Amino acid sequence: MAIYSFPMTTLPTSRVRDPRDAPVLRWGILGPGWIAHRFVESLAARTGQRVMAVASRNRDRAESFAHTHSIDAAFDSYDALLAWADVDIVYVATPHTEHHACALAALAAGKHVLVEKPLGVDAAQAAEIGAAATRAGLFAGEAMWTKFLPKFDVVQQIIDIGMLGPVRTVLADHGEHFTPDHRIYDPALAGGPLLDLGTYVAGFAYSVLGVPTTVAAIGQPANEHINGQVSAVLADSRGNQAVLNTTMLTNTPTTATVCGEDGILEIAGPFFMPGPFTVSLRNGTVLTYAEDPGTQVDGLHYAAVDAARCIADGRTESAVHPVVDAVRTLAIIDEMRAQLGISV
Repeated sequence: MAIYSFPMTTLPTSRVRDPRDAPVLRWGILGPGWIAHRFVESLAARTGQRVMAVASRNRDRAESFAHTHSIDAAFDSYDALLAWADVDIVYVATPHTEHHACALAALAAGKHVLVEKPLGVDAAQAAEIGAAATRAGLFAGEAMWTKFLPKFDVVQQIIDIGMLGPVRTVLADHGEHFTPDHRIYDPALAGGPLLDLGTYVAGFAYSVLGVPTTVAAIGQPANEHINGQVSAVLADSRGNQAVLNTTMLTNTPTTATVCGEDGILEIAGPFFMPGPFTVSLRNGTVLTYAEDPGTQVDGLHYAAVDAARCIADGRTESAVHPVVDAVRTLAIIDEMRAQLGISV
């Protein structure tokens, strides 16, 4: 870790490069759902990437998606898209329970793959995808889009250079209210808040404190079939702690805070999207990262262009968010589920 010399009067500058300068890949989309629409809109608005095809088991859905986004090819099976020569890389936007199988099928077909988070429903699935990519010499990554944002590059630099001093406490929450007709209530689709929302808070804690040595979780059911809310305390080997909450029963502020001996970093909600944050140092200095709040369309493309650069460089995973980070985040969630006695 580089150690910062005080006083500091400016924040680090983002090292994220212009997304329009990335090598252009030909993309195929598996699963034309809500997040796939935002992903393609983000690529079209802010990159030179080319979306060539979309696949769904429902031909009408595939054709509607293709028409909406001016995509040339629509397939009614995933295998048909994977067999198409005009696709270099596949974005997997299917339900969570299909991420693992779709990613492995894409790699077996010789396609690079970027999987919408979570990479798998558990750590074992994520690790298997990473191992398969390494064996095939192909890229595999998890589209944990938050980590690729320019904002979070600055956040990570602040932590890495020791600007806050020794970090003692991390606080993060992500709650959204969903009605029972939403797919997050479906246990067959790996519903519940942990994989949809909890990956953000667990991943954030891991990015600051590393692998926890202690996880203590409590939960609240949404109904007799599925969990609705989880709170957890994580501790590293030195006793530093992260206090996390994720829920699908209510909206929460969705803020994140990192507390060090020399300063506090406060990220406004929703912390996982583009937007501002403030650093308040113990010496009285207050520094603000000024950025207009944004949405998925303003940020999903960064993971895609990172993948494009990795592939051009012959790398099989991202340096920003390697597969091991997805595996370790899911291992935290696996431990929470084990303590609660739940599968989702």
